[in-house]
Amino acid sequence: MNNDLAELTELNRDYVASVQNSDVKRFDEILAADFYCSNPDKSLVDRAAFLKQTAIPVTIRNLTAHDVKIRILGDFAIIHAATSYTTADGQQAHGRYTDCWARQGGKWLAVSAHVSR
Repeated sequence: MNNDLAELTELNRDYVASVQNSDVKRFDEILAADFYCSNPDKSLVDRAAFLKQTAIPVTIRNLTAHDVKIRILGDFAIIHAATSYTTADGQQAHGRYTDCWARQGGKWLAVSAHVSR
């Protein structure tokens, strides 16, 4: 379980960094084929649409996750966290996300995400 926790901690960091840096390549490596994301605008997007929206550079900066809680339930894990970031106009803002991960083919892959701001 400690190895799983360390791996999921690193994957969570990669996920947040990939949002900030529009890193489609990294997301392509860590998203399950059947991945879905609930966006802050209440839209639900599949993996292809998520990768497409990720390719568009974000206008926020200094995105950080904190109060990260990783719950491992066998071959399934849930990550809850708060975020802070700076908006394009320089305002400090906050949000939350919940990511679900499943061990598939021996590795952890993100299967679902929910983001609120």
